[in-house]
Parts: sequence; structure tokens; C-alpha cells
Amino acid sequence: MQIIDHDIETKIQKDIMANILQGKYAPAIKHVLDVLEELYNSIPENKRTSFGRVYTVQVLSRYLFSRLVEIGANVYEIGTTLFERSQDFRSKGIALGILSFYGIDDYEKVLPFFEASASSPDWNMREFAQMFFRKLVKKWPDEMKEYLLKLTGSKDPNIRRFVSETLRPVRENRWFYKKPDYSLSILKNLFRESSEYPRTSVGNNLSDLARHLPDLVFELVKELVASGDRNSYWIAYRACRNLVKKEPIRVMNLLH
Repeated sequence: MQIIDHDIETKIQKDIMANILQGKYAPAIKHVLDVLEELYNSIPENKRTSFGRVYTVQVLSRYLFSRLVEIGANVYEIGTTLFERSQDFRSKGIALGILSFYGIDDYEKVLPFFEASASSPDWNMREFAQMFFRKLVKKWPDEMKEYLLKLTGSKDPNIRRFVSETLRPVRENRWFYKKPDYSLSILKNLFRESSEYPRTSVGNNLSDLARHLPDLVFELVKELVASGDRNSYWIAYRACRNLVKKEPIRVMNLLH
């Protein structure tokens, strides 16, 4: 859906791009928030459930990245400065989006910004982190697998939750259905998760996977229950949210 029209594009160029290129980040950030509001208002009311404010952050960050690349600007410097100077989660999310596109070519530089966002006390930044990180997983699967495996050992439950959310089999991660071992080889490190926040994410992850790979998740549930670990059982129970709708008896027998 196209939501950047000629008028909005002119405002982006004049009020955001021009200020950024002159190093005037305070007015640029203010106008980022104004443009995001206009983008949201340009979405037809009946589509705002599917295409809401998060969508506007995705659209604007992609647009800014493309235009900055076109004019040969220092995208990394602009993205990091915008990130560091932004106080509002929306403009900070735009900065993270820009950095995520930059990371497609140079992921090492942007990882600290994702980790900072994933551990943020602001729920919105944690959501932006897992959402924007998925493109790096797709582009750099081996490197990001190693990175995510390391993060499963973090003492911060927000970071561990970031790992699981990043690996949810949503639209960007549909390739997991053909290669489920990729995500599961990482996720298994969280199968005894003691903190409810990441543990819920792990259970939801498996529940999502069960929509397309029910037999695989049934086997995982069996293993989780057999482990005797109460946290594993909790994950198994959560993983069955979709399975129980189709095979309630089988689920009850596994969770008895």
C-alpha cells in the first residue's frame, strides 16, 4: 500500500532530509513525528488494524534509507546520531529501521543498536528490535545464528525474549517452515526458561510453528513434558494453543 504521496514526500525532503544533512537533528526529529502522523492518517480507516503505526515506521525508515543512499550520504553516521539523540520511541524506531537496512551490507556495526533496543525498558523499542532484525537473519543466517545463540545466555530476560521473537515464523520468516531446524536449534536453549516474559514468547513461537508443522511440534511437546522440568511443561502447554483446537484428545494425553 502506497501511503507516501507527493505532498508528504515534499515534507520529508524539506523538513527531515534537509535538516539531517545540515546536522540539525532536533527539528528533523520533530518533523519525523509529524510525518509519521500524516502517514498514519493517510491509511484508510478500514485498513488501520493491519497497517497501523508500526507500518508507518517501516515505510518512513525504508524511504529515508533509500534517499540517503541515493545522494551518497553517510547513512551509518546519520542512523546512529538519530538513534542517540531521539527521545521518542517513534523517531528512535526510524533510526533503528535505517540501521537495519544498512546492516544488510554491514551487520557488525549495527548489532549493538539492536541489543540496546532489545533490552530497552520501552516495550515499543523491544518490538522494533525483533521486527527489524529479521531481515538480518534472512540475509546473514549463519552469522545471526551464532549471534542469537550467544544471546540465549544473556542474563537479561528482555534479550532472551528478543531471540525468541526474532525467530517467530511470521511473514518474514516463512522460510523456517522449510528449515525449522534453523530456529529450533537456537530456541532449544530456552526450553527451560525460568522468566515468564521470554518463556511466553517461546511457547507462542512453537504455537505459531504448529500451524504448519503440527507433527513436529507434537514431538517437541512430548520431549518438553518428558523432561520433568516445570518451565518446560509451561512452554509445552503454551505451544498447544493451536494444536488443541484440532486434536484436543491428543493434546490432553500429552499434557496429562
